Amino acid sequence: MFMFYFDGSLFFGLFYLVFFLILAVFVVTAVRGIAQWSRNNASPLLTVQARVVAKRTRVGHNGTHNTGYHTYTRYYVTFQVESGDRMELAVTGEEYGLLAEGDEGSLSFQGTRYKGFERRY
Repeated sequence: MFMFYFDGSLFFGLFYLVFFLILAVFVVTAVRGIAQWSRNNASPLLTVQARVVAKRTRVGHNGTHNTGYHTYTRYYVTFQVESGDRMELAVTGEEYGLLAEGDEGSLSFQGTRYKGFERRY
């Protein structure tokens, strides 16, 4: 008969390993977010001629069964600039609703931050 000896050290070792892995993921995510924020702040505010080529949403939720779920929607618009390059920028729900595929005009952005779009009529 096989007996498993458990003195608790394995449990605590695994507990600390998982804890530090989760902490490391949190720290890396925070550092990446701060770095992107810093790059955006250092980027010049640009305004270029562009066309709306695609729109998409991403619906997610967070919470638990006990606390209830909170649903959120993120909005993204893909613009194509005169050079043919495309960039996808996050926009507000209001901006998302005002933009239509095929719209042409002046796109203002700073790094990866959407600043506005003025439609050309």
